[in-house]
Amino acid sequence: MANDLNQCQFIGRLGKDPEQRFLPNGDAVVNFSLAVGWKGKDKEGCEWVNVVAFKKLAEIIAQYCTKGQQVYISGKMRTRKWQDKEGQDRYSTEIVADQMQMVGGGDGNREESRPAKRPSQGRERQPGDDPDYNPAHFPPDDDFPF
Repeated sequence: MANDLNQCQFIGRLGKDPEQRFLPNGDAVVNFSLAVGWKGKDKEGCEWVNVVAFKKLAEIIAQYCTKGQQVYISGKMRTRKWQDKEGQDRYSTEIVADQMQMVGGGDGNREESRPAKRPSQGRERQPGDDPDYNPAHFPPDDDFPF
């Protein structure tokens, strides 16, 4: 494993506003999808990348990033296993972000003078607000299958 490398870098646009949650210990977690365009010889397309960030980076993303905004994301690819409500095993592949940089404007339909911070919608979320969120779905860094 000494020669292995798990580092991903993307520049794309947020598909929707980031969703922020809190772990039972109070740490912030944010999830969002990133649209990353590509061009080939005869066609072009878009790949959707699922991104998760934790702690301070999650707080920054939740506060300053909005749908349509272009960002640079760097992180590690992880596949996590979880069970749905029927007890079936499910897998999710996502990028665990360790860096984010805003590199472009919004979606082109927003005013440039808009404040960076989104207004609060009701009360702030508290740890444990989301009964379907299970932090055990995120394996520890040293939980390798080999």
